Amino acid sequence: MSPAPTRAEPASGTAPTAVERRTAVLMLALTFSTGIVDATGYVGLDRVFTGNMTGNVVILGMALVGGDHLPVVGPLIALAGFALGAVGGGRALRAAGSGWRARSTAVFGVVGLLLAAIAALAAITAGGGSGPGAQYAITALLGLAMGGQAASARQIGVKDVTTVVVTSTLTGLFADSPLGGRVAQPWVRRAVAVALIALGAVVGAACVHLQLWTGPALAAAITLAVASYGHRAAAV
Repeated sequence: MSPAPTRAEPASGTAPTAVERRTAVLMLALTFSTGIVDATGYVGLDRVFTGNMTGNVVILGMALVGGDHLPVVGPLIALAGFALGAVGGGRALRAAGSGWRARSTAVFGVVGLLLAAIAALAAITAGGGSGPGAQYAITALLGLAMGGQAASARQIGVKDVTTVVVTSTLTGLFADSPLGGRVAQPWVRRAVAVALIALGAVVGAACVHLQLWTGPALAAAITLAVASYGHRAAAV
């Protein structure tokens, strides 16, 4: 039997339920994981973002005018992988409705297994030391994983927690603040999301200095734990 869907957001003016709070926590855990993955790409794979596609688009724009020997092939591969992953995630979740569904578990599970495979590939190739082909393969697969994750997180629909970027989260945090619009907001969730993606980047960079494969391995463990716990929580 498929688990009952969880509503990602409470109705306006109502307190979030325990299930909604758990779902938000799980998406925040994936935000931390994305920080690890992006640091792996940027520090370990020649300045490539594999989760934050805005960064890749900006890098490509600057590279087109010869900006500081910026990479072109890597960001293009990451964008292509991300697009393919998002398409696959969207297709898998077609007509699934909002909230956590059995298909959400399946997509996150595939993402976690893909990250584990990436860790194995990085370990086998000594972090791409055998040539640029290995680095490009890891970049493509990381982009693929992050595209699928982003598509599933979007379908679940926790406000301001896309798991892959925090620009809109920061906008809401400051625009709705007492110095801005003075609008009631989930400021704790927004602030935690920003802090977690930054903390994930710190951990990811440290992992790269240890061994490139350790970052994807840690991200895989987090994603698989999220998939497992989210599935069981949705079935309650």
